Amino acid sequence: MQREWAFDSVLYRWEAAQALYVFASVPEKASDDIDAAVPFKGGFGSVRVRVRIGGSTWTTSVFPDTGRGCYFLPVKAVVRKAEGVDIGDTVRIHLEVLE
Repeated sequence: MQREWAFDSVLYRWEAAQALYVFASVPEKASDDIDAAVPFKGGFGSVRVRVRIGGSTWTTSVFPDTGRGCYFLPVKAVVRKAEGVDIGDTVRIHLEVLE
């Protein structure tokens, strides 16, 4: 079963938050694959992942977005700064589901 994906996604601000939270959407097909690969999820339906954008690699969780029918990935300010990207930019994301 597939546990790694590479895809392009546009960084966006979470509209409901007062603070600046930036996310990228995981494509629907990859989100469906993640659901199939991980039958037991963490709090809020989260799934632990290792992510790489450019030269930055980190461990975080993706969370289900029922409105979009996919998972969303938080992208920290330190990563955005290191990679020179921000809201509205398209980034190449390498994502691996962790055990």
